[in-house]
Amino acid sequence: MILRRPFLATALGLVAAVLGGCANYQLGTGGTPAFRTLYIEPAANKTLVPQAQALLSTRLRETFARDARVQIVNSAAGADATLSLTIDTYRREIAAAREGDTGLARKFNVTLGATCSLRDNRTGRAIFEPRPVTAVREVFTDSGQLESEYQALPLLAEALAAKVAHAALDVW
Repeated sequence: MILRRPFLATALGLVAAVLGGCANYQLGTGGTPAFRTLYIEPAANKTLVPQAQALLSTRLRETFARDARVQIVNSAAGADATLSLTIDTYRREIAAAREGDTGLARKFNVTLGATCSLRDNRTGRAIFEPRPVTAVREVFTDSGQLESEYQALPLLAEALAAKVAHAALDVW
């Protein structure tokens, strides 16, 4: 009986300490951006992949629209901040060769890269200026290289848009 009381007191003290430590836990980054409304300029494209411009512009808007921290607006005049993005890199690197013919690739690592800038419209100052962002995706050429890359482009654009949103909204 005497042994149970110190054990019970210790266990209750441990439970209280653990629950007390979790009392202020918050999901997400906890930071709020310095702006509430955002205008996203259509992406500029310096690569030879013409469909990347429309895909990335759409994915960017969708990604920011899903995040409740900012509201997307249709003009820079009505926005606290403006995001501009230029697609400047599209490349493929051989990651694996075919078993029967080592001169042919079976898998590529495809990279889509962009440079983005975020400007505060109220002060005219840059929140961040040319910041490089890249996304890499593996592409298997079993169904043809062109078809495989075409199917991977929306996934690359989505990954790149998520990284741009992270750079713009997540304050650490």
